[in-house]
Amino acid sequence: MNVNNQYCYFFEDEEFKETGRDGFRRRVITGENSQLWFWRIRGGSTGSIMHNHVENEQLGIIMRGKLDFRIGGKEDTQRVVLGEGEVYLAPPSIWHGDSLFIGDEELNEVWILDVFSPPRTDI
Repeated sequence: MNVNNQYCYFFEDEEFKETGRDGFRRRVITGENSQLWFWRIRGGSTGSIMHNHVENEQLGIIMRGKLDFRIGGKEDTQRVVLGEGEVYLAPPSIWHGDSLFIGDEELNEVWILDVFSPPRTDI
């Protein structure tokens, strides 16, 4: 394993940065045309409001724990629960959020990989 390779990134706990929301940490890796956000969210955390990304498509996969959220119209009240290995797609302008994060049994965390295209500039 070449840890000095500029094109490879490794799971290093210290690379996850706190955000402005309690219980949320993330690591962001940005390429020319896409961007990966690796979230580590403490189970039971709140603070994900309904929102959309006008210019960005978002593709997410749940890696650990569960995500209970809404996706679709801004006023859509139907909730979806996604578990490990399940994926969501939020095309540009699709509303999503109002999330409940259900931590796993081992770490009480939810791990989500979000890919944005094009890369977001509002981080």
